[in-house]
Amino acid sequence: MDDATTVSGKGTAATRVGDDGGGELVVLDTQGSRGGDVMVVEEAPAQYQVYKIRWFGLAQLVLLNIVVSWDWISFSPLSKSSADYFHVTESSVNWLSTSFLFAFCVISPVVLWTLNKGGPKPAIIAAAVLVLLGNWIRYGGARANSFGVVMFGQILVGLAQPFVLAAPTRYSDLWFTSRGRISATAVASLSNPFGGALGQLINPFLATKPSDIPNMVLYVAIIATVASIPSFFIPAKPPLPPCPSAEEDKLPLMQSGRKIYESVEFWLVFIPFSIYVGFFNSLSSLLNQILEPYGFSETEAGICGALLIVVGLVTSAITSPIIDRYQKFLLAIKMQVPLIGLCYLAFTWAPQTRSVGAPYVIAAVLGAASFSLVPIALEWLIEQTHPVSPEVTSTICWMGGQLLGACFILISDALKAGKDANPPQNLSRALIFQAVISIAVVPLPLCLGLFGRDVTNRRIAVDQRRST
Repeated sequence: MDDATTVSGKGTAATRVGDDGGGELVVLDTQGSRGGDVMVVEEAPAQYQVYKIRWFGLAQLVLLNIVVSWDWISFSPLSKSSADYFHVTESSVNWLSTSFLFAFCVISPVVLWTLNKGGPKPAIIAAAVLVLLGNWIRYGGARANSFGVVMFGQILVGLAQPFVLAAPTRYSDLWFTSRGRISATAVASLSNPFGGALGQLINPFLATKPSDIPNMVLYVAIIATVASIPSFFIPAKPPLPPCPSAEEDKLPLMQSGRKIYESVEFWLVFIPFSIYVGFFNSLSSLLNQILEPYGFSETEAGICGALLIVVGLVTSAITSPIIDRYQKFLLAIKMQVPLIGLCYLAFTWAPQTRSVGAPYVIAAVLGAASFSLVPIALEWLIEQTHPVSPEVTSTICWMGGQLLGACFILISDALKAGKDANPPQNLSRALIFQAVISIAVVPLPLCLGLFGRDVTNRRIAVDQRRST
């Protein structure tokens, strides 16, 4: 996946000139002929190389995505305990997640500009600073039993999230070849929900009673601090590009916006992507409140959330290298989207079984399909919109998912049953709403490639064209 591609072709002679320990270096010498004579044309050599140091930056993206998501989900699996500690309602606790998602949307234009003009490093540093400030402000607020201060710290961390969640596609384009981009994007992007899984699973054990909430916030702040410090030492960019497409000039932001707006393929993927990311965020935030009315404990809800994410991560770890190798983006998208829609439909009845079996199994299948889809959809959109810079489509897609996630949380809270319902305060109507919307968008990506539309992988075609 991470070897540099040796580029050679008609009328060229490719010479490999060694390995500096960071990857293979390729130099191209071009020859031509005219009439019966041989004319040697000296051109500037094209050099491509992958570097081992790229793993350091990728690891840092992973760490920051983990702690940012852990921060986001900190209070959701402890919604009742948090409400008791801060003397607020569970709906107020939901706003700790909702404000986080809205913060993503507010800062997204700045994120887009930062990634486009400065690349991944300044974005990663900005995220690290916001994570450090937000976590320790959250702890101060929790220790002082001030819900407002905790909310302020939560919003600061929410402002950090898009800097690292939108960066993986830009980072993989800058440092990896076409045989490694999906896997690199998957590792960095899906570490974000992995942080959510850790929060779902670990936080209920860190705070077994309301008075433990400040200590839980402290432990998370310490972990976030350790994870953030290396951000200041990652390299900005490789000395040499990894492949031809990485050195191509990208469109300016305004032209990129017009190209995306006119792309039918973008909209056919963007709409279901945003809706499914939104429902994933909503489900993760409200899972405890969905299951608790039917007799499930906070620990059982946390395990269900962890299964949703961990099974998804394992599945994506298997499928991403396969897609990297065979590049069957479209087939994978058309297989996974219907499965996701069916899972949301099936989950409508899962809590009513009052047994962990149904929620656990459906959550595992939903996680497997959803997590496999994320890096494939993001990379395929980059292929379809090339030479639009990768961070443009990535930022827009994630912003759509976060905005809808916040809206879905508010809608679900409004659809919560009253205290006189059976069972009291259940979210059955919210699950029905979730299922209807999820099924309604399934046909959109199934139309990709139909009606004579060109769905060539344009970025990969650049690499192939330059190597033949």
